[in-house]
Amino acid sequence: MEEPPLRVLACGDVEGRLETLFGRVRAIQSKSGRFDMLLCVGDFFSSTSDAEWAEYRSGAKKAPIPTFVLGANNQETMHCFPHVTGCELAENITYLGRRGLFSGTSGLQIAYLSGTESQDESTPAYSFSSKDVTELKSSLLSTPNFKGVDILLTSPWPRGVESFASSPGEIDTKKCGSSLISDLAASLKPRYHFAALEKAYYERLPYRNHTVLQETPQHVTRFIALAEVGNTGKKKYLYAFSILPMSLMDPAELVKQPQDVTENPYRKLRKGAQKTKVLGCAEEETACQFFFDLNKHQGKKRPSDGKDRGSSQTKQAKKPPQPTGPCWFCLASPEVEKHLVVSIGTHCYLALAKGGLLPDHVLILPIGHYQSVVDLSLEVMEEVTKYKSALKEFFRSKGKRYVLFERNYKSQHLQLQVIPVPLNYTSEDIKECFITQAQEQQIELLEIPEHSDITQVVQPGTPYFYVELDTGEKLFHRIRGSFPLQFGRAVLASRALLALPQRSDWRSCTAARPEEAAQASAFRRDFQPFDFTLRD
Repeated sequence: MEEPPLRVLACGDVEGRLETLFGRVRAIQSKSGRFDMLLCVGDFFSSTSDAEWAEYRSGAKKAPIPTFVLGANNQETMHCFPHVTGCELAENITYLGRRGLFSGTSGLQIAYLSGTESQDESTPAYSFSSKDVTELKSSLLSTPNFKGVDILLTSPWPRGVESFASSPGEIDTKKCGSSLISDLAASLKPRYHFAALEKAYYERLPYRNHTVLQETPQHVTRFIALAEVGNTGKKKYLYAFSILPMSLMDPAELVKQPQDVTENPYRKLRKGAQKTKVLGCAEEETACQFFFDLNKHQGKKRPSDGKDRGSSQTKQAKKPPQPTGPCWFCLASPEVEKHLVVSIGTHCYLALAKGGLLPDHVLILPIGHYQSVVDLSLEVMEEVTKYKSALKEFFRSKGKRYVLFERNYKSQHLQLQVIPVPLNYTSEDIKECFITQAQEQQIELLEIPEHSDITQVVQPGTPYFYVELDTGEKLFHRIRGSFPLQFGRAVLASRALLALPQRSDWRSCTAARPEEAAQASAFRRDFQPFDFTLRD
């Protein structure tokens, strides 16, 4: 029988307002059912809260839910925490301690660090130092098969947490917060990280804990800062959520990436802590902005046997030309329609076409910025070929064959359009259809000789239109003047082939985002057995 998820409440600075807090908790539980625990970050006590606290300490009143709190953040409240290693302060109220890992019978792992970052050489009892952070990290990272923790509790915000996300408003995290907390969060990879002290509510977009194309996909982190209890501005100070311990989750479910995931805000810290092997300029740029990850390895670096090493290294070091403006297809660009991506290799990726002619109309695209096939490096071209082979197998399994075309004209990023047609159409049928419709528009479409490649007939920078069948047969047109932008799609949509003339223009075929996402999910699932990037 599957374990039900734990229902958890997290709270910001209580500042001694116990009646306000627990009254609100009771109201939530009467309306939504019982929660398993309450986690409090920030200042739990204040210098004037002794009278209210005395009723709980004496047992006259009791917290309605098991409550776990962090330690003092100032000298004035130090006396409220008698034992530095943690203790029960009152019935149902537990001080976790200065630093450590709390793990209940459920298996939920909660890492915690009390206090504020020390600004002095000698660390006060209400502060933490780099030594505290290092020891906490070491104790957890040395655990066999450590993947991260479920929850991280700190009082200060991590410095720079807003990087790659929206601003937290009046809070400047470049000046406030703790860089040691940033380092801790980057290392412990919590699924949830709660903080307070700034009297503000801020829920950051989830961020990834791996480098795209270089590391195995991992779970995301959600950072939530909470305001103080009973604040007059009615800012959120209680956060309710359900969580299944990481140890009980299906690995594929654990690493699923939400659509709004961002790059890790502590990426520079992580780069300094790890010796990451660079896979090329395009991949490194991708790591800055990429938006979507699959649930397994995103592909493997091509093994080298040492042959042709000189030429290979030269090509890897060569940086692709950069776009002159926003590019809808560079993987590093925030303009990319992230929900349409269905597979990621080392140098290329696969995405559903927006406004596709068919639901399984896909694009093969280079990760870096290349304008056309003839501009591609050897490594990128090899992976394009792998995707072609995988798509051929995939579509043949469905009783189809693909037609691929490229238009290197009025476009700045290579798009290889791949559209399936029924298998009963022969190569001759498809070629005849293209050639006939080309002649009707005074377009000279020539067949490239067998065993020849497009790079042998055209130089980089030359405008052209190019068709390739899954048999390897190719048609080519050198563009010298104007050219109909929808030509390739219109031929395939014509009554001679797919009989979908109403869909010859992609702009009339766009769907709502949820429908597009559902189509991408379905394609990704069906394509998985053929996707070479997922093979060990």
